[in-house]
Amino acid sequence: MLRVYYKENGSLTPRDIDAGASADLPPGRVPWIDLLNPTPAEDRYVEKHLGLSIPTREEMQEIEVSARLYNEDGGEFMTMTALVRLDTDEPAATPITFILKGDTLVTVRYAEPRPFQTFAQRALRADTVPCTAGEQVMLGLLEALIDRIADALERIGMRIDVISHEVFRPSAHDRSAKSRNLQRVIENIGREGEALGLIRESLVSINRLSAYHMATFENDKRADKDSRVRLRLVQRDVGSLSDHASYLTGKNQFMLDATLGLINLEQNQIIKIFSIAAVCLMPPTLVASVYGMNFKHMPELDWEFGYPMSLILMIIAAILPYLYFKRRGWL
Repeated sequence: MLRVYYKENGSLTPRDIDAGASADLPPGRVPWIDLLNPTPAEDRYVEKHLGLSIPTREEMQEIEVSARLYNEDGGEFMTMTALVRLDTDEPAATPITFILKGDTLVTVRYAEPRPFQTFAQRALRADTVPCTAGEQVMLGLLEALIDRIADALERIGMRIDVISHEVFRPSAHDRSAKSRNLQRVIENIGREGEALGLIRESLVSINRLSAYHMATFENDKRADKDSRVRLRLVQRDVGSLSDHASYLTGKNQFMLDATLGLINLEQNQIIKIFSIAAVCLMPPTLVASVYGMNFKHMPELDWEFGYPMSLILMIIAAILPYLYFKRRGWL
């Protein structure tokens, strides 16, 4: 889909464009061109009107910095990793390319992150967000993406606190089904760890993008001072969120280690019970083995009370080790 945003009275007006149309884009009135799942015809349309080459999806997915941040044909190409489905249990990463040429921004994406919808809706209202130039639109989108990540980190932090409560302060019901709960806890920890990994990857890409774009300010004396300030705020927010994501990652790892430790304690307790049971059963087994021998001359075999005596002897032989272990505090 090819959507063009025209600036009108301090706001943006979206309009879907037919790639087969021959009409040119009005110069100076299009701060943002959004390519969502673009077709080859839509790529050619934008390339024709802006005089640059749109990267393919395979090129956007490359991880080399030189393939994600570069200048070509008078345009500034910057690719970052954005996140989608942050509200679900299956978040995913997707590349998004920002292309700045003059006062026009081109975004190339193959997913629908919610911040894009949020910013586009806000830009429809006059004087709500700065959006009269492509650079302002890009900074607005970055700010919306960062706000979305901040909300996701807040939710992850709350869920990790719930996991901590389940691990260290289980309820009576949790204790009765501890093994099942611990398995669920490990699954939840893994889910949060995966989301934190994606968030940290996205923050690193935003930080690289902002640092690369900041370098262009140093070489451009005409750079807008407000944009420079906003970009510094973006870098500061990314730094603080990266620190918070690192803290949550460490806390999540601690929860994983603690849960595995509890599982080991449970296993040791089970082995301890079996070991004590085996020791308690050894004396009765010895008594039964002695009287199970088939020797001809055994005085107790012809004794009337031999069988009850052997049973009582086995019971006493089992109780004595149990009482000894109990007194020593091993049970």
